[in-house]
Amino acid sequence: MNSLSIHPVEPNRGQSEFCAWLAGDRASLRKGERTRKDLMVTCAELLASEPFDRLKVSGLCNSAGVAHGTFYVYFDNLNTILAEVLGLFVDYVQIQMRSAARQGEDPVRDTTAAYYALFKANSHLMKCLVMGIDAFPEARAAFQRLNHEWAKTVVRSLKRRNQAGHSAEDEMMRRAYALGGMVDQYLTALFVAEDPWIASISQDPEAVIATLTDIWMKGMEE
Repeated sequence: MNSLSIHPVEPNRGQSEFCAWLAGDRASLRKGERTRKDLMVTCAELLASEPFDRLKVSGLCNSAGVAHGTFYVYFDNLNTILAEVLGLFVDYVQIQMRSAARQGEDPVRDTTAAYYALFKANSHLMKCLVMGIDAFPEARAAFQRLNHEWAKTVVRSLKRRNQAGHSAEDEMMRRAYALGGMVDQYLTALFVAEDPWIASISQDPEAVIATLTDIWMKGMEE
């Protein structure tokens, strides 16, 4: 299990920041634990670079340099490793967004910008969560957890700042879920489906982030 560090880890050449974060404690592990870690990092790398429905145990083992039978020493099946990797990816996204919220003067804008950057840098992994729901129950569960935890974070933040007015918590949660779904749909069209019309009006990242931030602010107002 990763230590869930909030500190950035320097990625190896060609390695994503998430994969570097996932592999962060590898050097301190025993040989068997390193093998398990290598399988998880390789799984994340493959998910980040190719369609998730093409992932096979044999291909994963070949890429990791591990014997096919060794995989089953650490994982029951492909869905087991997918559940763990996608669950840790959700943890990683949450950590990065919470860190962004603490560092700036505008938490809504800063977390929106962080999510934009995370979605862009990890579009294939986000596709596993957003569009891979029917193929993998594990993806569905991980995405639902991400949405739920973030909706709760938004509502708690507004209440602390006394910006939620007198709205009932259920109402605020409904708004947070709805607004989060709108943001996900836009970023999925931009970075996963690569909709050319969406792309044509999204050349300026700052403008896109400003629009999404404005949607959050207005949607959560009393």
